Amino acid sequence: MKTVVFYQFLTEVPQAAAIWSALFLLALTVLAVLVARPERDSPAAEPPPPAPTAREVAAAEVADLRRYAEEVAVAASRAAQTARRRRADWLITQEEAQRAWSRYDDADTTARRLATAGALPPPRTPHTPAEYAARERYLHRAAMAAHWRGELTMAQLADVFGHRRGWDPRRHPVEQEVLLTRVIRDARLADHRAAAERERSAWRDAELAAESARTLAEEAYAATARLLPTPVPSRRATTGASRPAVVARWRPVRAG
Repeated sequence: MKTVVFYQFLTEVPQAAAIWSALFLLALTVLAVLVARPERDSPAAEPPPPAPTAREVAAAEVADLRRYAEEVAVAASRAAQTARRRRADWLITQEEAQRAWSRYDDADTTARRLATAGALPPPRTPHTPAEYAARERYLHRAAMAAHWRGELTMAQLADVFGHRRGWDPRRHPVEQEVLLTRVIRDARLADHRAAAERERSAWRDAELAAESARTLAEEAYAATARLLPTPVPSRRATTGASRPAVVARWRPVRAG
């Protein structure tokens, strides 16, 4: 009995080993094929989307035109607001320039009148310490009054009290008044020139803003017009237009 079992073991084990070896080689072969050609297991490529129809293309173009028209309309509205604001700023600077010119004209008239009076020799007064003190007090009061009226700046007032830039308290009050009116006139002239330059700059800004608003308004109108349907001429109008006009022939008038 033991001999039979041993014989069967010796005969069946090599067969099982051969079968397992064959299965193992088959599995290795399949794995190698799959690794070498992975595209076989990759999913099939999706078909390309269908081409858009003419109606879809036309609808997309209309949507783009509508969106562009809306954007240009918004830009044109903002440009118009900017143009109105720039024009209002220019009108303000124009009024300021006119007021500056009026102040300069008044200061120039006063300076000319006092210059004519200052051409006469000043009255003789005693050269005493009391007289010089009175002249200095007059100069300081006149300078302070001009400063409170806005005709002298703080720096110019400091020059007066510091006796700098030609301010001499020993001069006669007439000479001091002439010098004071000249300084005020020169300051008014500088203010007028600065105001005129601001007015010119504001005018240029207003013109540029107005031109930009006009350009954007025209573009917005053109973009809106492109959205409107193209009118198709009627058959009657086309027939009438294609028919040649009847030319009247000239005939002589019969006499009698």
